[in-house]
Parts: sequence; structure tokens; C-alpha cells
Amino acid sequence: MLKLVIDVHELLDDPSVDGSGVAAFLGSRCGLGAESKTIRGAEGRSTDFVRVLIAGTGGKARGGAAPTLGIIGRLGGIGARPERIGIVSDADGAVAALACACKLGEMAARGDRLAGDVIVATHIAPRAPTQPHEPVPFMGSPVDMAVMNAHEVDPSMDAILSIDTTRGNRIINHRGFAITATVKQGWILRVSEDLLDLMEWSTGDVPRVLAVTTQDITPYGNGVFHVNSILQPCTATSAPVVGVAITAVRPVPGCATGASREADIEEAARFAIEVAKAFTAGKCRFYDAEELARLCALYGSMQHLQTPGCCRAGGN
Repeated sequence: MLKLVIDVHELLDDPSVDGSGVAAFLGSRCGLGAESKTIRGAEGRSTDFVRVLIAGTGGKARGGAAPTLGIIGRLGGIGARPERIGIVSDADGAVAALACACKLGEMAARGDRLAGDVIVATHIAPRAPTQPHEPVPFMGSPVDMAVMNAHEVDPSMDAILSIDTTRGNRIINHRGFAITATVKQGWILRVSEDLLDLMEWSTGDVPRVLAVTTQDITPYGNGVFHVNSILQPCTATSAPVVGVAITAVRPVPGCATGASREADIEEAARFAIEVAKAFTAGKCRFYDAEELARLCALYGSMQHLQTPGCCRAGGN
């Protein structure tokens, strides 16, 4: 896995890289048929959305019923040119997701096919804007969050891992990766015990959990603080979403170059592969369906948190 991470990192650390180049890499290296689509934002910048399906033996792509896992590489951009030269910290989500696609493609070619499908999606923007954020600056994106979700969140995903660089904060002080609690339809649920097991087994270490708040699971653009975009896919799906946060001991700007650590990306990607194996085989639960049903019966729906909101300043 580390070799794949290094190769993908080198591929993306190029001012001329685009979605077509990434799709060609996935085809020649792993035998995968990836799709690439260029979308231009309101300010004239563009990004290329890349999506690849790795079909399982009993997945929906083959007419089966095995569950589908989505692995989303969440980021604003892989580069901030011309302001910054080189690949930025924010790119790690894309690197991890594409390395996962490569690994799954290689496994399938050797005969190690998963039970269900895995859909990997991310976007390639070597010239994305930066934006102010506390405690350190973030990367912006050539397109808004609704567009990103529309191209990265697939209705056939039964659960989603959202991998995102999460170094620009003071709430997780660990170099490596952490996971979030499961978020589904506005509910922040308990941390999945199955995912904690897989994290312990794949790292050989104690599990780390990133604290999230109600603000973090609401859509961007509502004027409230978000730790970052790691949980934005939860605003566009009814599937359970778990963030896989690539973290640091001290706050690091998302637009910083020279900040990516391939070993940390590898750990997060290897964890995602183990989740893919278990989830598509029906051996990993992201949440307890009965407990969620009980919460909804007691307190009602929380799906309004997936919307921009209905109240205005000064209203009730």
C-alpha cells in the first residue's frame, strides 16, 4: 500500500495533472475504467471529478445484493498554484482514495475480489484557491460544496468513508489518522465498535476519534463554523457517513506544502481497504439500526440538519 501511496502522490504533485491523466494511470496501473468530468466554477477555475467502480462478486454492478461502500477523497484542491508551488496538505484525501482504488484494482486482478462493490470518488484541482480559517488557513475549491457532493456522493453507496486532511485544528493532537462518530440523516451516532476494531487491528495501536459537533454536519454556506469538510457528504445522502481524518500533533494549514506524510496516508488507506473487505461482506456495521429507529421514535427526524435551514437572522 505504501508504494501505491507514493506513486499516487508523485502523480498528483504535478501542475499539469488532470482527471484524464489520473484515469489513464488507474487504467494502465490497475486495469480500472475510471471516469473523469471537468466542472468549471463560478470564478472561472475548474476541477476534474474522478470516479471509479470496483465491482464485487455479488455486488449491485453484477445484479447482486451485497452492500456498496463509497470511499470519497474529500478536499478543496491538490494544489494552490500560483500562490503555492507543489502539492498541498489538503491533497491527502485524494491520494488516499486513489491509492485505495489502485489496491482494490490490483486485488481484483489477482483474484481477490470483494463481495460487494466499492465506488471511489475524488476531484483533481492543482490550481485551487486558499481561504481564511481558524486556527490556520484552508484550501478553498473551484466549485461549491453542493457541486462536489453531486459528483462524489453516489445514491448506490450504502455507507461512506470520507477521507480528508484534518490537520488544521487543535481538537485532535495525534499524527496519523482518526475516525469520527457515524453520522446519518442529521444524527451524530455512537462510534462504530466494528470500525474501532478494524482501526486497532490495522494500526496495532489505540484507536483515535475526532470530535465533531452539530455545526460540522450541517451544509457549508450557512454561516457557522465547520472543523472542515470531512462530513459534508452526510448532507447529501441517507447512507451512514464516517470521516477518516488524517491528523497532526500541531495545526497545519491545508494550503501548506511539504506537509504530507506518506506513512500517515498509507495507514488511513489501509484501514479503508479493511473496512471495504468487511462491510461489503456484511461483517461491519456503521451503526445500530434499531437504536436509530428508537431515537427517531423518541425525538423525531433530524433531517432538517441536512438542509441550509429555514430560519433567518432575528427569526425563531
